Parts: sequence; C-alpha cells; structure tokens
Amino acid sequence: MNMRRRQGGITLLGFIIVAGVVGFFIFIGIKLFPMYSEYYSVKSALKGLATEAGVARYEPSRIQDLLFRRLYVSYSSNIKREHVKITRIDNGWQVDVKYEVRKPLVANLDVVGKFHATQQLIRSGELN
Repeated sequence: MNMRRRQGGITLLGFIIVAGVVGFFIFIGIKLFPMYSEYYSVKSALKGLATEAGVARYEPSRIQDLLFRRLYVSYSSNIKREHVKITRIDNGWQVDVKYEVRKPLVANLDVVGKFHATQQLIRSGELN
C-alpha cells in the first residue's frame, strides 16, 4: 500500500506576509520606546526629588531647578519649564508634569503621546 504524505508548512508568500507584519510592529516599538523611556525617567526624577531631605520647604523655583537637573542627566529633552506646574498643598508641594511628544512615523503620519506624572513633596518624608 502506497501512502503519500502531504508536506505541511508555510509558503513563501505566507512567510513574507508574517515577516512584514512582525517587522511593522517592531518598527512601531522602536518609535514608541524612547517616548515611554523618557516618561519613566520623569517619574523616576519626581520620586527621587520626593526623597530629598527638606524638599517640601524649598521654593518652587529651586524645586523646578532640581527636577530639571535630574531630567538633564537622563537625557529627557521633551520636557520644558512650561510643562511643570508646582502648586502648594497642605504640608508641602505637588509637582505636575504634563507634556506631549510627537514623533514622525511614516510619511505624513505622526505618533502622539500625551503624558502626565504627579508627585507630592510633603514635609513628613512620606511618598504619595
């Protein structure tokens, strides 16, 4: 009895389509990674600022200066002074960083990321 076995697998056209889809998602990831990396640097800078001793007693200009020094070290170039808002709360300050990043994707299409990070700088030394 002669049994023919049918060969299974992906065709060349199928492989090209799968490779194109995977390549597209890798391309998108490469474009988005720096935006989110910068956002996590902002959050890290805010948390580090909150752990600094006596920061709740500083003037807003000094707090902003310390924040931008931390951001400079982490190469965060999209955050400007007008994106940082420092408001007085009961026992310290609240720092809000709200900014938007626009990166070109393909031809006339852009990727837009809107980010917002908040940190309270309070006198008791606790992080909120």
